[in-house]
Amino acid sequence: MKRPVIGVMPLYDDEKDSFWMIPGYFEGLEEAGAIPLMLSPNLDEEGFSHIRDMIDGYLFTGGHDVNPALYGEKPVPEDEAFCDRRDRLEMMVFKWCDRQDIPALGICRGIQLFNVARGGTLWQDIPSQFQKQDCASSVPLIRHTMAPPYDENHVEHLVRIARSSPLHQLLRLDEISVNSYHHQAVRQIGSGLVPMAWSDDGLVEALYAPSRHFLWAVQWHPEFMYRKDKNARLLFSALAEAAGHS
Repeated sequence: MKRPVIGVMPLYDDEKDSFWMIPGYFEGLEEAGAIPLMLSPNLDEEGFSHIRDMIDGYLFTGGHDVNPALYGEKPVPEDEAFCDRRDRLEMMVFKWCDRQDIPALGICRGIQLFNVARGGTLWQDIPSQFQKQDCASSVPLIRHTMAPPYDENHVEHLVRIARSSPLHQLLRLDEISVNSYHHQAVRQIGSGLVPMAWSDDGLVEALYAPSRHFLWAVQWHPEFMYRKDKNARLLFSALAEAAGHS
């Protein structure tokens, strides 16, 4: 298998007006045998057309909330800042992956972006929307925004994995413990996407597109857990392997 090049979505710091990267994204990919390459948030269609044939797969990272305008809603008061340049970049790259069947893995914001790009919607704020539903009292109250650190020694809750899913085939486990740092989540599932895992309160924690070679996304953060957590390493390896054979 060749060493695949993985395009990694950039992180953006509003206060410092800077682009940056969490080392775990790069290191997890490198340990899996891939070569990570961070994309510019300013990349447009013309620029992307010059480099996309050099890239074998993509990693969609965590970060800003997805702008609810992309799924026809107005922001609720609890919404955090948006990053329109990230939304533009990632929607463009996702559509390329989806159209050309290029392997892609979404993490945290990534699962939300995938869902919105396929026509789905999001819970904009879990505590004020999802957990305050009338039915909320009948399900466990799970904390989805934990305090740091977010590594393998500080997991927050369980996720239960569908036995029929490719995630179960990869991990060979019915449930795993994960870290959790998000206040938004998948609500209405996008067209052609299928859940692979849920938290005990019913929130979708992993999705995939059965019609694509490898279009997966998870809500938790393997980039903080890969050093000691086999399940996190397997996710990076699955992307690298799919990209290496694309």
